[in-house]
Amino acid sequence: MAQAGSAGRGAAGQKPAGAAPGCALWRRALGLLWLALAAAGSSRRQWPVPYKRFSFRPEPDPYCQAKYTFCPTGSPIPIMKDDDVIEVFRLQAPVWEFKYGNLLGHLKIMHDAIGFKSTLTGQNYTMEWYELFQLGNCTFPHLRPEMNAPFWCNQGAACFFEGIDDIHWKANGTLVQVATIPGNTFNKMAKWVKWDNETGIYYETWTVQASPEKGAETWFESYDCSKFVLRTYNKLAELGAEFKKIETNYTRIFLYSGEPTYLGNETSIFGPTGNQTLALAVKRFYYPFKPHSSTKEFLFSFLQIFDAVIIHRQFYLFYNFEYWFLPMKFPFIKITYEEIPLPNRNNTLSGL
Repeated sequence: MAQAGSAGRGAAGQKPAGAAPGCALWRRALGLLWLALAAAGSSRRQWPVPYKRFSFRPEPDPYCQAKYTFCPTGSPIPIMKDDDVIEVFRLQAPVWEFKYGNLLGHLKIMHDAIGFKSTLTGQNYTMEWYELFQLGNCTFPHLRPEMNAPFWCNQGAACFFEGIDDIHWKANGTLVQVATIPGNTFNKMAKWVKWDNETGIYYETWTVQASPEKGAETWFESYDCSKFVLRTYNKLAELGAEFKKIETNYTRIFLYSGEPTYLGNETSIFGPTGNQTLALAVKRFYYPFKPHSSTKEFLFSFLQIFDAVIIHRQFYLFYNFEYWFLPMKFPFIKITYEEIPLPNRNNTLSGL
């Protein structure tokens, strides 16, 4: 099952030496005024901003290339016999475990998936949802000289294939049964997965909240591998699945900010009649996140990122193919490994 895509960068012309400071201040003043005007209506928005679903999944742009092929052994989801009994497994392992072993596991940066086993045939299956073009492309855009707007390769999709790699999941992670379902429930879930995969097309790395405190306002929810697993568990519970009472934890990557300000979409910011000052600010923010060819270049970009996010407390978020300004707050960013309980038929998870 699957597929993602799209984004640009412009060069500013040189200014006379004596005019540069004044122009910079003028541009900054215009930018702040624009943000203030945009913020006037932000308090009326719904938080968290609902994830936008689409009527179909577009073909990815050929510009977007994956270092590791997406879903190389993918296969169609089979139709199970109604009287089959399907065992459901929680699968979790460190991100990029195949390359780095348990390195990211020590930081609790984990990838989640679901396993199934047919008791009639003995056949095992794995189902997961992840980025088509790796995490970096889903989190930050490409700035292409021939395009004015940032170009995003941010599709994510479901992958279903035969077999469960026991060694991969058990070595540094988890492979444990969480439920048992009849074959007809599996078939209903499969139809839902097809709909979910064709309408939820892009990956979102960040969960954005007002603070780390319990009950803090959530501005944006992530849309990643763990959220797919949670949605699927929730759907199975709706279909009558009974889950075991075991602890289940998931990785979440948080940004912390004050109330976000809506900025606009690609056309309104980067189009012919767009806000050139804002467009330049967005592209300048994303520029240090580009791939680096040397350690020196990486260190210089890291300092630029630190200056923007920590010192000046600014972050530009791309969500629902629209741009938002985040006034960052301490502790700025945090990776957590939180328990989210398995659902039950009477109290399913919400907001996934």
